[in-house]
Amino acid sequence: PASFEAQMNWLVRNDYRVIRLRDLRDFLDGKRALPRRSVVITFDDGYTSFYKIAYPLLKKHGFPATVFLYTDFVGAGDALTWPQMEEMAGSGLVEIQGHSKSHSNLIQRLAGESDERYRERIETEIRAPRDAIRAKLDRPVTEYAFPYGDANEMALESLARNGYQLAATVNPGGNPFFAQPFMLRRTMIYGDHDLEAFKARLQVYREIEAR
Repeated sequence: PASFEAQMNWLVRNDYRVIRLRDLRDFLDGKRALPRRSVVITFDDGYTSFYKIAYPLLKKHGFPATVFLYTDFVGAGDALTWPQMEEMAGSGLVEIQGHSKSHSNLIQRLAGESDERYRERIETEIRAPRDAIRAKLDRPVTEYAFPYGDANEMALESLARNGYQLAATVNPGGNPFFAQPFMLRRTMIYGDHDLEAFKARLQVYREIEAR
């Protein structure tokens, strides 16, 4: 908690602009520019620690964030509940988006799994969180984070078929105007990263002098 608070305070002091993930859509379509030092904050899985620790700090700064939820996790002892998610979504700061149904790796086949069963499983892992979040929170679901950051053509086709507009990996780096909307980069920040490590991971592009 102390590290996260220090990181958020550092973003404020250094004039970073925390934008919503959905703000990238028009940027990637060439319809709008983004402020300098724009960052997006995301959290995977749906742990209750987001509600207890991160959410109050995000509210303090007015920072929006996206929680990528795998819906089979809801109801576990250390998972977010639907009422908690409804409260946060109602604040206008937190978006709940898809992170699969069971957190199954989408590019790994199960033992003896046929082509047809594999295709059906991929479809379920992508469609089910969209349907559950819509039903429970009455919110649009157009963004997805791949479990383990892994995707293939079948997964990308299923995303498009199910109305998703953006999807994220865990490949580090930034997202320029030519980024692939279904393969967005994200840089992971872990609990043991100190402030210097956090600052280093924000340096995704460097200005160079022309020669």
